[in-house]
Amino acid sequence: MSNKGDRKRADLPMLYLNQIVYGKRPEYNRKRDFRKDAGIGRKTCKLTQWKVLMKIPIEIRTLIESGCSAHLVTINSDGSPQITLVWIGMDGDELVAGHLPKNQKVKNILRDPRVAVSLLADSKSEMNLREYAILYGEAYISEGGAAELLQKLAEVYIGKGVKFPPMDNPPPGYVTHVRVNRIEGVGPWTGRPV
Repeated sequence: MSNKGDRKRADLPMLYLNQIVYGKRPEYNRKRDFRKDAGIGRKTCKLTQWKVLMKIPIEIRTLIESGCSAHLVTINSDGSPQITLVWIGMDGDELVAGHLPKNQKVKNILRDPRVAVSLLADSKSEMNLREYAILYGEAYISEGGAAELLQKLAEVYIGKGVKFPPMDNPPPGYVTHVRVNRIEGVGPWTGRPV
């Protein structure tokens, strides 16, 4: 492996996504800030220029519309993963999730847009493994519209006719939009056998 000073900017996101998904420890000392080494500003981490956004396959759309379990992985300020179970929907080719408070995942995305979303299917592969998809991408936050989105998603995740959030005049909240640039996992969405 090359010296960490030789590492290119595009290598850093994979290093830290591998850390989140596969539990690998970073090569950097905890006291050092990887963004300084990469020449990226401390307040924001904008890496969109080299990412290629992709069209979401119909199999993934069907999985999301079924109300599957979804885990949103963001990066805490110390580089550790922050994982949350979320309701997920689609808006064009973006994944969307609603949040009423400005909680940790929202703060993390505002600081560092890199995310991963895991989706768990009910189906099994030919090798009898549970099928799943991991979608990697970058997210951005829009203010407002969370209550309306959560009401729409509640009909998928809870059932028809339910009122969610169960309160009068809920706060406008925040909507996370995820632009996917890579899909992995076990299932028809990978385009390869298990």
